[in-house]
Amino acid sequence: MTISARTLEPTSAELLGEAVHQNGLFSAAGVLERTFTFAFRSMVYPQIWEDPRADMEALELTPQSRMMTISSGGCNALSYLTQNPARIYAVDLNETHIALLRLKLAAAEHLPNHATYLRFFAGAEDHRNAHLYTDLIAPHLDAESRGYWEGRDISGRRRITRFGRNFYRYGLLGRFISAGHLIAKALGGDPSKLAGARSRDEQKQIFDSELAPLFDKPLVRWATSNRASLFGLGIPPAQYDALCDNGARHMADVLRERVERLATGFDLSDNYFAWQAFNRGYSRDRNAPLPPYLEKENFAAIKTRTNRITPMHANMIHFLRDEPAESLDRYSLLDAQDWMDTTTLNALWGQITRTARPGARVIFRTAGDKTILPGRVDETLLEQWTYDAGRSAELFARDRSAIYGGFHLYIKPE
Repeated sequence: MTISARTLEPTSAELLGEAVHQNGLFSAAGVLERTFTFAFRSMVYPQIWEDPRADMEALELTPQSRMMTISSGGCNALSYLTQNPARIYAVDLNETHIALLRLKLAAAEHLPNHATYLRFFAGAEDHRNAHLYTDLIAPHLDAESRGYWEGRDISGRRRITRFGRNFYRYGLLGRFISAGHLIAKALGGDPSKLAGARSRDEQKQIFDSELAPLFDKPLVRWATSNRASLFGLGIPPAQYDALCDNGARHMADVLRERVERLATGFDLSDNYFAWQAFNRGYSRDRNAPLPPYLEKENFAAIKTRTNRITPMHANMIHFLRDEPAESLDRYSLLDAQDWMDTTTLNALWGQITRTARPGARVIFRTAGDKTILPGRVDETLLEQWTYDAGRSAELFARDRSAIYGGFHLYIKPE
């Protein structure tokens, strides 16, 4: 089959502007917002940065589940297939993320076995991958996705060849991590040493010696005080403000805490997010931690269920407006609500509440530790949902991505 998507008219620039622009063009904040949306139009996340294991525990997907999720790198949408849901609508403002999801779907369906799939997306640096794309994947892709992957980047090489040159070092996030490694080494630290740790104690020792001192360096504190400094993480100005509690804390101190949790909060043998941050790619060990969609035991199920994912280049509020009442029961919003003003937040929850079946579940993450909905979302909407604070805190503690301040689960009573 050919992987396709419902086509909507707005461009990525228009969708991003609608989501991010909260200030006038000629204000300082407005200039920052437009700089962010310009950067965000290209590939941002080669890998999604939310833990699908925590997601799936919270979502409790069933064979009847009809779900909307933000696509990002597509890893979690594919991982959710392991739970056998009926339908997943993967929505994203960024058309390059949709092109990546379509590539992963076509590859899962048409590559001959798990070994080739793993080589393509886990290794992602074998020159044979370009031939796999040409021979087995490209004939099943839509024209827009082929245009993206066969188009040339600033170096003059086809984008698909990135899977022969460590794909995870590309995209805004991949380049940000690579730049972080270079800066750390210039300042006397080496993040890659963490990949050699053999225990949690050793992880802590390496963090204390190689990384913790960097956050006290004048250059780091000066650079991270700029609201544009985290654009490479896909963090717009409004979310930057939430991260540092609107200036109450220095961003360097916030980042030190989040990086420490990523480096030491979980054993490296069980945390592929740490491998991506500190090794700039997945571990090559035989029993390396991987996203569920790349694990061998899940490949057959994903291969036979790819037609259950519908990729969509769209604003999720627009998508929900077109859906019938009580037609969905699972929603994954990632951290998108941190971007939103109060009007947009209410529009979103109005549509979620209208389209949600009894028993529906909504998950999201926040830069800060508390849920952002009370006091902002209309009480007549919010009173139709129950916030599971205990389960939210429990799953946050197990969220290996480690960079967020909070994980939140809302349930619509049956």
